[in-house]
Amino acid sequence: MRIKTAIEFGKLIRATRKKMNLTQAGLAAASGVGERFIRELEKGKPTCQLEKALLVALMLGIKFEALIPFEEQ
Repeated sequence: MRIKTAIEFGKLIRATRKKMNLTQAGLAAASGVGERFIRELEKGKPTCQLEKALLVALMLGIKFEALIPFEEQ
């Protein structure tokens, strides 16, 4: 899945959270972030802190791969 916007990332977080039967409060507690942060992240707020967003994604088991342009695969 390619993520191009904060809104798409937020939708991924929300869908994954729901598949895991977690509430926003439960995910916030498990990730060590505030419930407000989870709400804003899921809404696609573009100024959410990257470190926290990555932590939440990791908590949900979402993995990332960076592809560097012009580098042989």
